[in-house]
Amino acid sequence: WFIGRLQTERDKARVIEGLEGVAAGSGQKFDRQEMEQILAGLGNRIFLLNNVHEDAPEVFESRWAMSYLRGPLTRTQIKSLMEPIKAPANTVVPMATAAATAAQTAPANPAATPAAVAAPTASPVGQRPVLPPEISQYFIPVRADAPAGAMLTYQPMVLGAAEIHYSKAKSVDLSQELTLLANIDEGPIAVDWDQATAVDLPVQDLEGAPVDAAGFSNLPPAAGKAKNYDSWRKDFAGWIYRNQKVELFESPSLDLISNPGESERDFRVRLQQLGREKRDEAVEKLRQKYAPRMAALEEKRRRAEQAVAREAEQAQGQKVQTAISFGATLLSSFFGRKTVSLSTLGRATTAARGVSKTMKESSDVERAQDTVEAVNQQLADLNAQLKTETEAIQQGGDPQTEELEKVNLKPTKSNISVKLLSLVWAPQWRDAQGQTTSAWE
Repeated sequence: WFIGRLQTERDKARVIEGLEGVAAGSGQKFDRQEMEQILAGLGNRIFLLNNVHEDAPEVFESRWAMSYLRGPLTRTQIKSLMEPIKAPANTVVPMATAAATAAQTAPANPAATPAAVAAPTASPVGQRPVLPPEISQYFIPVRADAPAGAMLTYQPMVLGAAEIHYSKAKSVDLSQELTLLANIDEGPIAVDWDQATAVDLPVQDLEGAPVDAAGFSNLPPAAGKAKNYDSWRKDFAGWIYRNQKVELFESPSLDLISNPGESERDFRVRLQQLGREKRDEAVEKLRQKYAPRMAALEEKRRRAEQAVAREAEQAQGQKVQTAISFGATLLSSFFGRKTVSLSTLGRATTAARGVSKTMKESSDVERAQDTVEAVNQQLADLNAQLKTETEAIQQGGDPQTEELEKVNLKPTKSNISVKLLSLVWAPQWRDAQGQTTSAWE
């Protein structure tokens, strides 16, 4: 900074603010009160030289100074000089071009009354501005190839990154990342989160330095004040609280909730697969439940069938024995003595008892067969019951036709964590016609 005598208090205030900003950007100590005293004591042809590479400012006197500024300025010259200031934030107009245009259109009368033209307080267009150290700034990496004849420029924006947690009893517990990019305007609302754009840009990918030989668009004054970023951070969290929500689908039959961003169709496809697996699992559990009863009845039937075979064998043997006894008694009666002896009477009695025993054995066979039939009926009834319950499980709610319930979840303020809010420089390719395209998407 090279400063002569200041005409007004407003000029003095602007100079001090500029010096203070330069000192903050370079990390130097700045004594505002001392600087005000030095500036107040400047006389005619007394100048102040503030070199950022020196430890302290210097005051010196010059015998004369010559002004090479043309004046008075014409309307065309004023318009040319004001174009960089009035240009939109995303337009880069080199100051050198505007100055050259003004010089070419200036009148050829160098002896006209000199007029001082105040330079803009913002950083020159096309150069990286100097910011206070408490303002963090990052650079979005360049990912797109440069079109023919295009130059790289950086557009100032505000990036907000947050983690949002959603929960509902024991059914939902999920987190969601949100990253927004917002333009910085010069109006009363510098950053409008309603107009911000959600981007897929991990904060880990942000870079700390720009690409060499790149230009910079004008930085709005609001972006150069550190206190504004605290306000924008609170506004960002408030915007999330008011606007962000997650809409999910819930299946009452399967007690399952869809994932964030999952469409109803995809959710139903997943439900169908899951429902099939659950039905198979339920059928298997049902079979395991009936298995012990089935095994017991099978064992009971096996023993009953063995009893039938045993009783039938015994009955057959008794029939043979009874037949033999009857045959022996009859033969003895025909070929023996005509008188009835005690032995003949005993054999007849034995034969009669054999007939009675044969009838008893036949009754045992019938009872054993009845037991087998009863067990078979029990097995048939149990299989029918198993089949009915299995069909009921398999014919349960169809996920394709089930009416899904909608679940709307909104975060609480305590579940919103702003991970980063910072000034970021978005790269753009600018062609010769001034058209810009994104250099990072």
